[in-house]
Amino acid sequence: MTRDRGEAGAPHARDRHTQDPHTQDGPRARGLDRRSFLVGAGAGLGALGLAGCASDGLMLAEATRLYGPMPDEKFPIPAVDISKVDPKYYRRTVQYASQEAPGTIVVDPRNYYVYRIEGDGAATRYGANVGREGFLWNGNAYVGRKSEWATWTPPKEMIRRQPEAAKYARGMPGGLDNPLGARTLHLYQNGAYTLYTIYASSEPDTIGSGITSGCVGLLSQDMIHLYARTPVKTKVVVLPA
Repeated sequence: MTRDRGEAGAPHARDRHTQDPHTQDGPRARGLDRRSFLVGAGAGLGALGLAGCASDGLMLAEATRLYGPMPDEKFPIPAVDISKVDPKYYRRTVQYASQEAPGTIVVDPRNYYVYRIEGDGAATRYGANVGREGFLWNGNAYVGRKSEWATWTPPKEMIRRQPEAAKYARGMPGGLDNPLGARTLHLYQNGAYTLYTIYASSEPDTIGSGITSGCVGLLSQDMIHLYARTPVKTKVVVLPA
């Protein structure tokens, strides 16, 4: 697997990494605008009509169900504004030829998809955003650790660029404003953390786009769906971009 170590690789679009985050109870963090960590995110599509189907066959009602609110979470998650997501990035089961075992995760950064192999030529496909590290890093890894509502600590490089992030130098508690999101899969090789992650994003207009830095993000509802089906030690294949 290869990755660029020049600037510290962040596990999220907002330059988050360097600390091994841990789950932490605490009040919702406020202050920094989540958008301050995003630059050049691709614009989403215009609003979809309230009747009929999405362009590739998924009924709008089904998308609304998949991406509805999750009030029972530790920090209740609001519904996704699906008008900001191209329907081709909605979660669905697709035909996907692979020699990998069921349960394996395949990241396709070139096409902004993450697949979970289901077997018999099928996979669950999720739309994703991909940061700079996601395009530079490829190969085989495994899920070495899983986090729910993890603490995020901004790297020193980010603090130098964005001094307002210094207030979280000792960590931002988990919450809706936390760049790590509701769930994170931390990828390892040979017992070492690679700094590459698959994480939960609450920015629907970034799905299907490249963003400034970070790894691979799924909509929170999709990430929770994948996380629940992914045990530690699961194989992850990151395809070349």
